[in-house]
Parts: sequence; structure tokens; C-alpha cells
Amino acid sequence: MSSLKQYIDLFKKNRSVIESHSIVVMNALRTKALEALKGKQLPVKGDENYETTNLEDIFAPDYGVNINRFDFGADTANAFRCDVPNMSTWLYFSFNDTYYSSRTSSIGLPEGVLTGSVRQFATSHSELISQYYGTLAHIDNPVVALNTLLAQDALLIYIPKNVTLEKPLQLVNILNASIPVMACRRILIILEENAHAKMLVCDHTQNQELDFLNTQVVEIFAGKNSSFDLYDLEESGEHTHRVSSIWARQEEGSNLLLNGITLVNGSTRNDYRIDVVGEHCETHLYGMAIAGGEQHIDNHTDICHHVGHCSSNELFKYILEDNARGAFSGRILVDPDSPKVEAYQGNKNICTSNKAKMYTKPQLEIYTDDVKCSHGSTIGQLDQDAIFYMQTRGISKDEARMLLMQAFMTDIIASVRMDSLKDRLRHLIDKRLYGKLTLCQQCGNDCHEIINNID
Repeated sequence: MSSLKQYIDLFKKNRSVIESHSIVVMNALRTKALEALKGKQLPVKGDENYETTNLEDIFAPDYGVNINRFDFGADTANAFRCDVPNMSTWLYFSFNDTYYSSRTSSIGLPEGVLTGSVRQFATSHSELISQYYGTLAHIDNPVVALNTLLAQDALLIYIPKNVTLEKPLQLVNILNASIPVMACRRILIILEENAHAKMLVCDHTQNQELDFLNTQVVEIFAGKNSSFDLYDLEESGEHTHRVSSIWARQEEGSNLLLNGITLVNGSTRNDYRIDVVGEHCETHLYGMAIAGGEQHIDNHTDICHHVGHCSSNELFKYILEDNARGAFSGRILVDPDSPKVEAYQGNKNICTSNKAKMYTKPQLEIYTDDVKCSHGSTIGQLDQDAIFYMQTRGISKDEARMLLMQAFMTDIIASVRMDSLKDRLRHLIDKRLYGKLTLCQQCGNDCHEIINNID
């Protein structure tokens, strides 16, 4: 029996309760999502583009769904690591799948910018939400359909025409409950013509002993000549499962950067689909993963060039230790009559253990002439000659290994277009490689001050 059935039955039994806690725009798509799930099964290991991911197994446990919007609360001093939060940002939170703003989150925002839960904008901006919500993420994708069926809230980011945010936005997601829970998160990001913004999303898990499932659907609309950076940082827990999909659409002259960073997790599946529909666009897609133990990380990407005179750069890097499993499946598509496209895709991986495994499948589909496109993949181990050379210079073997792994991730860090985040990422990656996490309890005053400012 498909693992989807238990959630479909839950929805049918509690539809009126779910819809009473949501907004008209989200409720209007639930019937379509239910229809899309009829007869569907989630992908299993071995299916196309699911070499190592078994979504049937991930969704099979009887996770609780917070249909009554119970406030689980969260101890941010334990869950919220202080290395990144010290940045100067407009700060927002989600506890499981409920969104909050801090009291200072809107101070200094330019006029016309909308940031916060869609419920607070349901009346005043219903036309805006209905114009974009659910129009980009493919409802025939069963995880998207399930998220659409059960999600009761969403975070709205709207940047109007000719507006530039001087500070980045930051969303801190915290999973916390006393029982295993599935969170259904939704984010809608809209940039009008010549709008510019950057955003950092951080995922954390408070109760490290419980199983959690986080489903997330993000839709990004980049208008003409706009620019947007999204940095997605996961530091969750060994019992946390994450199934995330990011769907983006680029209009003429837009510049989009997506960077997915997985440092601590249990099992993670990230999907990226970028449709380039306007000429003279730039697309930058980067990712890094560091995994050990029994961790599993799978990234699947689709960059679709539907018009010519555009460029895209894509690079994903993995470091796998112990029994970790990694997978990368990437496709670059260039449609007919789309000349002058430059598209480059790379996947480079290091397995430090004989038991670690990496699966990689780079792909190009080119249906036009006069393009520059390439793809490549490498899987290897640390350079023993380099390690020996450093040992002859008085560096210990363990330290030499750490230095090589740090250097391996340098170009992913260099892709970050926020200096303060770039510095903190170096610090976080170093600590992850050395096996240190440094929770906020060592300097919890800042975190407690932040949480006390939540509305």
C-alpha cells in the first residue's frame, strides 16, 4: 500500500479543520492536489533520478500532522546555533510549519515590501497571492501535491518594482515536538522588475532523539532585471528527514543564485527546477554536502533554457565519510531555437572511507546549435601524496586531511555573494569537519533576546 494513503485519509477526515486554519487561495488548490494524488506512489530506490532515495520508506511512518495548529514551542538556545544569527538581517522564524515575525523584522523595510505569513496578507493582497501561489511547482509531482494538500500556512516574500533590500532576509526553521511530526512548509518569493534581495534559510532540529519529516516547497519568481540570492543551510539532526523542492522562473535579464548547504542531517532530498524564459539571464546553482555516519544526501537539478542568450553555472561538491551515501543527478536542457546559451555543470566528490558511496549522473539535452555547454563528474579520495608532503613539513596526518577537505570546498564558499555569510560558512564548515557544532547554550543570551522579540 502506498505511504501516501494515510495522509490522504487524514486529509479527507479533517478537511474542514485544515481549511479553517488556512486561507482561501491555499484551500482552492486542495481539490486539484487530491486529484493529482489518485493512483500515485512515491518514488522508490532505483527509480529514474532516485538512485538512493526511497521516498516510500521516508513517508511510511505514521507522522503526526499539526492540523489543529497546536503551539509546540521551541528552545532556541538549544536549536538555534549562534554563528549565523549574529548577522544583521530581517529575521523570521518557523516552528515546524508555522511562521512568525520578530518585533523588529519589519523595521526599516522599504515601502511596499511584504514579508510574513500569508495569513496576515490574505485579505489585503489576495489577488497577488492567488496570481503566484501554486502556479510554478508542478502538482503532478506527488510530494508537491501532498504538500499542497496539507500545508496550512506559507511565508510570503514580495519585493516590488525598483526596490533593493540593503540587508538580507533570514528565516530560521526549527523542528520541535514531543512526538514524530511531519512539517509541511511553503515559501512564496516574488521579485518584480528591477527588484533585488538576498535571503538565508537555516534549518535546525531541537529534539535530536525524535524522527521528523520536513516537506518544503519553494516558488521563486524573478522578474525582469531582478536579482535574488537564496542560501539554504541545513543543520538539523540524524533523525530528521527532509524532502525539499525549489521551483524558480527567470524573466529577461534576471540574475538568480541558489546555494544549498547540508552540514548535519539524517536523510535529505533536494530538488531544483529552474525555468529560464527570458533572454540575457544569469543562473548560478551551487551546493555542498558533508556527511558521515549513516547520513544520506541526494540533490537533483534541472536547469531549463527555453530561450537563447543566457548563461548558467552549476557546481555541487560532496565529502562523504564512514557509511554515508550521496547522490547527484543533474540535467541541463536547451530548447530548440535557443542559441548563444553557455551552460556548465560540474559534480566533484571525495569519499574518505571505503564504505562511503557516491552516485552521480550529469546530463545534457541540447536541441539547438551555436551553444557552449559542458558537464563532468569526478569521484575520488584525498590525495595521499599531498598528505605525505604536508607530513614532511611537520603537519600531522589528521590535520593534513582536514586542510585538504577545507580547500576542496573553497570554490563553493567563494560563490557566496554576502561577505558576512561567507566568513561564517568557513567557520561552520571547519567546525563540521572537526566534529564540533557549538550550540548557542555557550552564548545563549543573544538567542534568548531574539526569541523574546517574536510577535
